[in-house]
Amino acid sequence: MSQQQIVVTATGAGIGKTVFCAGLVNLLGAKFWKPIQVGLEGETDTECVARLGSLPSDRIVPERYRLQKAAWPHSAEIDEVRIKTESLDVPDTGGQPLVIEGTGGLMEPLNCGSLYIDVLERWRLPVVLCASTTLGTTNCSLLSIEALRRRQIDILGIAFVGEKNSDAVRAICEIGRVRWLGRLPWIAPLSADTLQAAFKASFVHDDFKS
Repeated sequence: MSQQQIVVTATGAGIGKTVFCAGLVNLLGAKFWKPIQVGLEGETDTECVARLGSLPSDRIVPERYRLQKAAWPHSAEIDEVRIKTESLDVPDTGGQPLVIEGTGGLMEPLNCGSLYIDVLERWRLPVVLCASTTLGTTNCSLLSIEALRRRQIDILGIAFVGEKNSDAVRAICEIGRVRWLGRLPWIAPLSADTLQAAFKASFVHDDFKS
């Protein structure tokens, strides 16, 4: 039986996909991998997921690239690092589920000739698309769905983060012909316990089976 592997991407930066990933790894009992970490000041995304997902160290796969400056997409140039997309192979986790967090949105450039979606196209793994519920989400979400479909990348479903916005959610799911997975509300205070409780109330484990 092949291991369950899911890529979590978003319609852009700042959507809340790192917090979503923390909830998902806990729900699935999965390992976590963020191939490219941009910005090392303060808590990294991997550290955030480990904290909010209550993950032991053996469920964290180390990043392939760690870029000091949070100035994406120029971080690699500033750090004098060339990201080799061919080195971004999905790690073998011995049959344990794996959640992979992308960087930014689908069209983020990784180097002068490659976009993040190019890597997703090569991986051929099911994708969960995280989208905000704020103004403008319909346009960004439908564009992201179309980009994934053009590359024939399987969309497992769309997960929303934020306040309730039934009209936008309905439009995106119906026009985009994509499955609604649930909505993660803003959580305050945000902790491992409050996230896990909210995630289990908002999402169903079996919906993430491809």
